[in-house]
Amino acid sequence: MAASMSPLRSSFRICSALPSCRARLRTHRNCESQSRHVCQSATRRAAVVISGVELARQLNRETQRDVEELVARGNLRPHLGVVLVGEDPASRIYVRNKTRAASILGISSDTVVRSGSISQEELLGLIDRMNRDWRVSGLLVQLPLPGIDTVGKNVLVAGRSKNVGMPIAMLLHSDRNHERPGGDATVTIAHRCTPRERLKELTSLADVIIAAAGIPGLITADMVKEGAAVIDVGINRVQDPKTGKVRLIGDVDFEGVKQKAGFITPVPGGVGPMTVAMLMRNTVTAARNALMH
Repeated sequence: MAASMSPLRSSFRICSALPSCRARLRTHRNCESQSRHVCQSATRRAAVVISGVELARQLNRETQRDVEELVARGNLRPHLGVVLVGEDPASRIYVRNKTRAASILGISSDTVVRSGSISQEELLGLIDRMNRDWRVSGLLVQLPLPGIDTVGKNVLVAGRSKNVGMPIAMLLHSDRNHERPGGDATVTIAHRCTPRERLKELTSLADVIIAAAGIPGLITADMVKEGAAVIDVGINRVQDPKTGKVRLIGDVDFEGVKQKAGFITPVPGGVGPMTVAMLMRNTVTAARNALMH
């Protein structure tokens, strides 16, 4: 149900992360050039691993500084309101991590928990009330992406969920000159029912692959074009056959694909930290914008 909230203006206040992420990745352009040069040689280096942890640390430092400046000027502390519906254990962990991050950065927060039986009308009413509350700077309905330069590129999004697949596809293909700039890419969407051979045809043409289908190891090295950027949004819990312990893996065969891709994000430590960092960043931005209106 919560996935239907994405059109609300409240969600737009905290979810337009792509332009900021693109700015954070300009430092990788030299690496990309070097990667292309290496591809032409007899020996090829592995993909540049895009560390969401390092990018998040940089963003968090800036966010914390901005919070301190706002409060020092006598303004209210930025506040993040979170709506959590249902009893999903993973969602509770995600929310706990986000509110903990907010506290570390000096952002206050509160979480409103509602039963999974709540009607859509009731949930919309709750979100509307929170959105109108002048004390709330940012609003998150818990339901995550850095991107490489995407203008004119072929992008394959593997996944069609209302949480990730569809929104990121819409963002990437839309006009970069719009008030909410998009990626100006040519986007193709595949999903779990796309035959593997067809999926391989599509991925082999893609400059950027975004894997968000929730299928462990869906994207393998033989499916990836040399030098492509591979962004793994998948979060899958699997049992390690050697240790018997449960561990997190993505939708991409990381070890295999990184030998062929130009850029790749790990799981964990890739998209996840950036999601939380951008949530905090946009909460502070919303607080600052509220002072101007």
